[in-house]
Amino acid sequence: MLFQMPMPRVMAESLFDQSGASAPLAVRMRPRTLEEFVGQRKAIATGSPLNKLLQPGDSDTKSSVILWGPPGSGKTTLALLIARAGSAKFMELSAINAGVKDVRDVISAAQENKSMYGVSTVLFVDEVHRFNKTQQDALLPGVENGWVTLVAATTENPSFSVIAPLMSRSLLVTLGELDDDDIRQVLSRAVTDPRGLNNSVTLTKDAQDILVRLAGGDARRSLTVLEAAAGVALSNDRTEISETDISTASDHNIVRYDKAGDQHYDIISAFIKSIRGSDVDAALHYLARMLEAGEDPRFIARRLMISASEDIGLADNSMLSVAVAAAQTVALIGMPEARITLSQATISLALAPKSNAAYLAIDRAIADVRLGDIGVVPAPLRDSHYARAGDLGHGVGYIYPHDVVQGVASQQYLPEPLKSARYYQPSPHGQEGMVREILQKIRSLLGRD
Repeated sequence: MLFQMPMPRVMAESLFDQSGASAPLAVRMRPRTLEEFVGQRKAIATGSPLNKLLQPGDSDTKSSVILWGPPGSGKTTLALLIARAGSAKFMELSAINAGVKDVRDVISAAQENKSMYGVSTVLFVDEVHRFNKTQQDALLPGVENGWVTLVAATTENPSFSVIAPLMSRSLLVTLGELDDDDIRQVLSRAVTDPRGLNNSVTLTKDAQDILVRLAGGDARRSLTVLEAAAGVALSNDRTEISETDISTASDHNIVRYDKAGDQHYDIISAFIKSIRGSDVDAALHYLARMLEAGEDPRFIARRLMISASEDIGLADNSMLSVAVAAAQTVALIGMPEARITLSQATISLALAPKSNAAYLAIDRAIADVRLGDIGVVPAPLRDSHYARAGDLGHGVGYIYPHDVVQGVASQQYLPEPLKSARYYQPSPHGQEGMVREILQKIRSLLGRD
């Protein structure tokens, strides 16, 4: 007698089946068609590998895919849409609570569905980076033999967290955070759609702006807060959602902050000036205000890199490396953990010795160039790597510094009109105090006392 294998406890056939009236708003509003899907325009563009997976067709011909992106970017929804496009059975595993046995049970069930009923399976594995090597290895037979079309989701770089055999058998699609307009579209649809709030409440532009900010590019989060805020308003016999409703619903004090307006520029200015002034507590205050208001952490990281060169420079050369490392870390891990990295970098820069000598040096040099004080390159410094260069005097008289005992050759490098120029004037602070002494000796050896 033919029979269907029982489903493992970690598996769900379809998240679409959970979209009843009692389901959370984010579930009810989950897109059911590609046309309803918001965001990720580049990833799902016509002709893209992901777009081909989303088109109707035999699931057997569809490639497995790894979706790498932040929370709320649409990974689960895309998996469901891929399953629908191929009229396939949808199965789900969570890497948080599924073990090797669960993986093997799912693969076995998919194999039986394929061989006995001709039914293809799309297997969605959430948080795949949490699977160890043994668990990921257990997925390989299903992928290799075409028993499942694997759609794996991860918030971490799969190059470091997914085994090479699985990576080589899957397409890698990178998803980004939803932009503000995407979140606005999601919120507007949720307010009016019969599956959502069905016009039971209204949302002012100011309230919408706050929800967009709180979402931080996460569609699921925006809908969760919207639903809670609507509940607060309706329980108080009001239909218009206010800032107070959102604050109550999110347990989050609303920080007025316009990312394109005065608050944006005033607070980032105060942040940088506090670092420059070595007031670590003030710098952390403004950092917190920006983070709580939903400022892009990558923007903050970029400003830290600028500060490391503009305000610290050679007083502590390592601070530029600290700022660059912070920017890279922020891009890799995202919020909320990125707040810790930004705090570490902010504290380091605020407490570092300060010097704007590098900043002033390049501006002095640029000023001379703009005034036309450039002169010609001295003949010994000109390119001599071509025939007859010597006949023109190019390279003649050049002293190779490595041939000189002190490592600095007494020769003129600057053009004649600028031979006395001193653009770089190191401060006495931090490591630059030692640089001053070295520079004095070098200029003496160059004959530029």
